[in-house]
Amino acid sequence: MSSKFWNGFNKKVAIFLSVAGTSLMMGLPVVAGVNTAAENGTASDEAIAEAVAQTPDNTMTMSQQTIAEIAAGSDSFTTLTTALETAGLTDTLSGEGPFTVFAPTDAAFAALPEGTLEQLLQPENRDMLVQILTYHVVEGSVMSGDLSTTEVPSLEGRPINVTVGDDGVMVNSANVVQADIEASNGVIHVIDKVILPPQM
Repeated sequence: MSSKFWNGFNKKVAIFLSVAGTSLMMGLPVVAGVNTAAENGTASDEAIAEAVAQTPDNTMTMSQQTIAEIAAGSDSFTTLTTALETAGLTDTLSGEGPFTVFAPTDAAFAALPEGTLEQLLQPENRDMLVQILTYHVVEGSVMSGDLSTTEVPSLEGRPINVTVGDDGVMVNSANVVQADIEASNGVIHVIDKVILPPQM
């Protein structure tokens, strides 16, 4: 992994965040049905839930499907599914687990600085993509009611900051906008932003 690329990537993200302002840093009610699409460009909770529930030609309930299968069957996670396939992590999230996945929506990936996603999907940057994706995964199945304000170790190795407040749950600077999507090998909590591991 090129430290020069990593430094440039972080610089682009920092510039983007400074331009985006603080609106993305505000907590959202978890599974509260608050539509903030007009304010921050992300889908409403109801739209995300409806998209996640779309599993064409499959009569299994979501709890009978793996995390990877739920993501692949949802219109909200097409970018995440592509990234998992590119990183070679589909089998991991189809495995026994259990895992807790903080899953960014397509809109969250689209909000990355221009060109960032395309760079991450290049074969030569596979290691960095793996690093970022596994930073969104925690071992064990943790439901929203069991979350507390703390640091939890990610599968990538470095901790994620979970903040639980009256307005909802935040994971680093991302809002949990849909919680407790149960899978056969864990649980998915939908977030509105791609979170990045701190620089090594």
